[in-house]
Amino acid sequence: MAKLYFKYGAMGSSKTAQALITKYNYEENDLKVWLIKPSADVRDGADTLRSRIGLEARVEVIPPETDVFERFVREQEGSCDVIIVDECQFLTEAQIDQLRAIVDEHNIPVMCFGLRTDFQTKLFPGSRRLMEVADTIQEIKTICDCGAKATVNARIDGEGHIVTQGAQVVLGGNDSYIAMCHKCYVRGIREHKVIKLHGQNH
Repeated sequence: MAKLYFKYGAMGSSKTAQALITKYNYEENDLKVWLIKPSADVRDGADTLRSRIGLEARVEVIPPETDVFERFVREQEGSCDVIIVDECQFLTEAQIDQLRAIVDEHNIPVMCFGLRTDFQTKLFPGSRRLMEVADTIQEIKTICDCGAKATVNARIDGEGHIVTQGAQVVLGGNDSYIAMCHKCYVRGIREHKVIKLHGQNH
């Protein structure tokens, strides 16, 4: 029986790389992959999925108003063996339910990769729905600079301070976010610390 998988991790935990490696492994076994991502994520271009370590692939972009189940039936049924979703936290709750229906009604496995929580440690709507309906939930671990397990996606402003207010979705990578353990996150806010982002020299 096919399953709905949710593989989540903090920023920098190689989620996209793992999604692309999974795609490669399926295709190496002559299985057809439908690789999709929400339209909220356009950092690498409209139809490109790229990981920090240099892996990339063509991807189909799914706007929030798209019925994923209908698009699957119309364009992918009969020629798709697995669906891989990157940045799944940006999908709507309805779209997660549509993916769930594809698993249940068409016996196609769906593997969702993304963040669990935002910069305020609140669940994204898509991630919340996946926590509720996924068959398998797996954490992709990464570490804080202190060595502890990172669980928080801290948003950093231009002065290097942790941002605690603002829109839930502000796209960025190592230039805007850093994965931290909760203890360092709280201490950074309380002490108004300057946080050094990865890849920066100052």
